[in-house]
Amino acid sequence: MQAIGVTQYGPPSNLQTRQVPLPGQPKGRDLLVLIKAISVNPIDTKIRAGKYDDAPDYYDHVPRPFHIIAPEGAGVVISVGPEVKYFQSGDSVFFATIPTRQGGAAEYELMDERTVGHKPKSLDFMEASVLPLTFGTAWEMAKMQDIQVGEQTGTLIINGAGGVGSVATQLARYVYRLPVVVATASRPETKEWVKKNGATHIIDHRKDLKKQIDELGLDVPIKYIFILSSTEQYLSVASDICEPLGKICSIVQSSVNFYGTQFLSKSLTFAWCWLGTRQYHHHNREEQHAMMEELSKYIDEGKIHCTLTKRLRLTAEGLRTAHEQIESKKTIGKISLGVDEEGEGKPFA
Repeated sequence: MQAIGVTQYGPPSNLQTRQVPLPGQPKGRDLLVLIKAISVNPIDTKIRAGKYDDAPDYYDHVPRPFHIIAPEGAGVVISVGPEVKYFQSGDSVFFATIPTRQGGAAEYELMDERTVGHKPKSLDFMEASVLPLTFGTAWEMAKMQDIQVGEQTGTLIINGAGGVGSVATQLARYVYRLPVVVATASRPETKEWVKKNGATHIIDHRKDLKKQIDELGLDVPIKYIFILSSTEQYLSVASDICEPLGKICSIVQSSVNFYGTQFLSKSLTFAWCWLGTRQYHHHNREEQHAMMEELSKYIDEGKIHCTLTKRLRLTAEGLRTAHEQIESKKTIGKISLGVDEEGEGKPFA
């Protein structure tokens, strides 16, 4: 089959097409999936660059010598392993697989059913491909912070226009029904985007966050904070904004120093979140499948809407373009690459 990956980690130009063996028949709880679309995330660009460090031993476990990158996507189940519980051949699915296995930038992919959900009926494959990783991350962060439905408190989402921020804003506003959802954005188009996703207030991440929050005169305190960009930059000011006994969660790896911040005086809770944790460490792995099914339901019920903003044809050139755009840090929402999307070149070529 055709696949797109790297033999040497480095710039987007290292992404190349190669003929590789078919994955073979699924065993255990694996599914064999015909890929229809994939999405691109910052995690993909870091892996490709050889700089991914959310797990210190990550590169000890990845497929070599040809690494197919793309843990998030959508497709159709071709066959199932003998221990599969949730799926059958012909099911349309979307997934966020563990990134130590071969990814979705290939005609077929083997994946554990616990990283897969039934595709929402209201979305096409490209729309469905952009949601599992970002929603799953936002969902895990909300669970870690123990946000309660209808709680009379507020949340601050730093980097509201990014992939996770775009879904976290919707989750906080429309699923948890928090009365105050503050999201950061600086450009007119990103401000409009976060407003569309349900932000009740918008502040500029390039300016003093604490001053802007104070000037809003909110009726409820900020109890929960999602740090989705530059943990070191925002950690201290987050502790100034968060109410006592509040909770702050980040997905951005960095060295952090709590000394001299309000973390101790306010008895704040800080947590890291990595969606890969359950699969990477073989811990409570069924929860991810349950999350995927919950996401599918929320979408078809209209509680969560798609965050796809750019469609590309699934070719090596299209994938290189997507990686470059993600690394520009100017994207809004998500990028998807589809097998059936119009454009030049055969899929995966």
